[in-house]
Amino acid sequence: MFVSYKWLQDYIDLNGVTAAELAEKITKSGIEVEGVEVLNEGIKGVVVGHVLEREQHPNADKLSKCLVNIGAEQPVQIICGAPNVAQGQKVAVATVGAVLPGNFKIKKAKLRGEESNGMICSLTELGMEGKIVPKEYSEGIFVFPADTEVGVDALEQLNRDDQVLELSLTPNRADCLSMLGVAYEVAAILGREVKLPETSLEPVQEKAADYVKITVEAKEDNPLYAAKIIKNVKIGPSPLWMQTRLMTAGIRPHNNVVDITNYILLEYGQPLHAFDYDRLGSKEILVRRAVDGEKFVTLDDAERTLSSDHLVITNGTEPVALAGVMGGANSEVTSDTTTVLLEAAYFNGQTVRKASKDHGLRSEASSRFEKGVDPNRVRAAGERAAYLMAKYAGGEVLDGTVEVDTLTIEPAVVSITLEKINRVLGTDLQMNDVKEIFDRLQFPVSIEQDTITVTAPTRRGDIKIEEDLMEEVARLFGYDDIPKTLPVGSTTPGKLSEYQKKRRVVRQYLEGAGLYQAVTYSLTSEEKASQYALEKREPIRLAMPMSEERSVLRLSIMPQLLEVLKYNSARQNDSLAVYETGAVFLSNGEEALPVENEHLAGAITGLWHNHPWQGEKKAVDFFVVKGILEGMFAKLGLEERVEYVQAQVEGMHPGRTAEIRLDGVSVGFVGQVHPTVQKELDLKDTYVFEMSLQAVLQEETAPLQYNSIPRFPTITRDIALVVNRETVSGTLKEIIVTTGAPLLKETEVFDLYEGDKMEEGKKSIAFSLKYLDPERTLTDEEVTKVHERVLEALKDKAGAVLRG
Repeated sequence: MFVSYKWLQDYIDLNGVTAAELAEKITKSGIEVEGVEVLNEGIKGVVVGHVLEREQHPNADKLSKCLVNIGAEQPVQIICGAPNVAQGQKVAVATVGAVLPGNFKIKKAKLRGEESNGMICSLTELGMEGKIVPKEYSEGIFVFPADTEVGVDALEQLNRDDQVLELSLTPNRADCLSMLGVAYEVAAILGREVKLPETSLEPVQEKAADYVKITVEAKEDNPLYAAKIIKNVKIGPSPLWMQTRLMTAGIRPHNNVVDITNYILLEYGQPLHAFDYDRLGSKEILVRRAVDGEKFVTLDDAERTLSSDHLVITNGTEPVALAGVMGGANSEVTSDTTTVLLEAAYFNGQTVRKASKDHGLRSEASSRFEKGVDPNRVRAAGERAAYLMAKYAGGEVLDGTVEVDTLTIEPAVVSITLEKINRVLGTDLQMNDVKEIFDRLQFPVSIEQDTITVTAPTRRGDIKIEEDLMEEVARLFGYDDIPKTLPVGSTTPGKLSEYQKKRRVVRQYLEGAGLYQAVTYSLTSEEKASQYALEKREPIRLAMPMSEERSVLRLSIMPQLLEVLKYNSARQNDSLAVYETGAVFLSNGEEALPVENEHLAGAITGLWHNHPWQGEKKAVDFFVVKGILEGMFAKLGLEERVEYVQAQVEGMHPGRTAEIRLDGVSVGFVGQVHPTVQKELDLKDTYVFEMSLQAVLQEETAPLQYNSIPRFPTITRDIALVVNRETVSGTLKEIIVTTGAPLLKETEVFDLYEGDKMEEGKKSIAFSLKYLDPERTLTDEEVTKVHERVLEALKDKAGAVLRG
């Protein structure tokens, strides 16, 4: 909202308060003033001149030679390029030595051989935006009214000696979308009275009811519709002071009738609309919902297709305005208009918002209806507009107002105790202090013992609950004056939960291992939603998706990580390791909220190690990824509880995929992406893993314990076992570890042989076993006894025999 400092003085005495001081006071009271613009800043030496003579420049077709009276002893000659300059005009003249916006200095000059002593200015050259300049002057100079005094300050005549406060209003303060609303706010801050505009006039004897009948079908959308009739209006330019105020507020002037409706919009915050009564084609105004598919041409000459969601003003049959948004071209006020039907109405904000959004027509009027207008100002705004039309358009206002009124106005009544105000604000206010604040706000107030009851005026629709009253007291008492106190009571220092600590360990470990963290969309396509999902559920679809590619919530992180690899590989970054921790969403049916389960996923492709100097290259394989996971589980203290079991997972390589089990329960998988999927994504061999991070991190683990370095030597025995090809090393290792305890401390696989020297259907797996007693030196006989027991268990449980 742009607030003119000079205009504001029409309603409230600002004596002794500069614009900058006022801006600071308003900001401190709770409404931010983003800035104060001094309109004539950097401009000087511009006066009103009178063009005494105008003739064609002898050496240029598009220039005029003008003799201009600027209030000095002698008129001056000025060369002007404006196409509309003419003899007898009153114009803005930048005299020699004047300074225009951009520090443009005016000097004596010769243009095509003719002397020029100054410059006849357009409004844009005086710092106004072209979009707010009246259309008749947009391509040339501005012409002052004929009675303007010569030689006076042109900037003062154009109200450019004004200062404009830009208010940044939150949606709840729609009351300040008008000059009167701002005046009430400033009055409360300064403790001064508000002077309301003049509206009284003498109507003629004719009755407005004889000219129009009002019918409202959609009473919920339009509970109040009032119409006044103004006859014998003379369409022309509005007064200069009104034009300049409109331009200061960012509105382009049109003619006196339209300008008056816009002026009232800014003054009262109440949108009005003026119809050419003779072009309505009937004596009836019918307000109804539009018919689906109904056509209507708005003032911008665009044809609109309406629906039953839109409210229209009609002449009984066809629309003449889209209610609260824009009028129709078929009833527009033109230069031939003589009788005006003036509309002042209260429209439902949601209905206006729907029409404004559907047609892309956001206007000053629609924005005010959307936020809510004061129902008690509707009629007053109409009366004020009729008064101005009678005064500045020569109109005759007919007696009475024709209206339909089903609007129920119930001001909010809110009570609060003085004790609660002081307790919440930390103040020590007395009852008289609080009452004085509400009196300044012009809120009717009654007091009974410790209870204050406030009746909020309808212009302040944001006052509804106790907290609103406390806010009013706080901001007008002064936020800076509220006592500053430290919190009382015990406090708890912030810290990470155990889950958060473990998640941080996981991230730090993976990044230390060489993986980069990725962050991908939680939204994906229906096709990808269920790929690689640990738990199959019906995907959750968005009601209004951005696109098909982002239409459902993911059940797995893996498809997005593969897209990350594909994107990088296409840009010659074909060796990449990434991971992500994020939520997947599991549906619980339409009646329940989905479950968000945190997952951990990783994907590695290309080379894992590349040391050109040593001539070493190692491509990623299953054991690289499995080793990363083993290290991570070791960090979490879970390495003894995790096992890897060969598994079949859709979209994964059938022979290079394992299920990750924690305490025998499946929590995820690890393995190679299926070759056909790799080919589709144009990737090299790619290994991935995904698991329920939530299931892993919620597991309780024993505190970390450190053992001293053994003082006694270990005894190592290597064995090569011949087993069936289907037997996995993990099964053999579990037998060895279980049987060899407690002397067996380490067991590692170090060789696998499946060559032609092996019996058909057999393979050889070699293990290295380390025996140790931390309290003494083991004898060879003790180790042999345990070792033979291990070999016997391998033979009995897995059919394994020592390779000869």
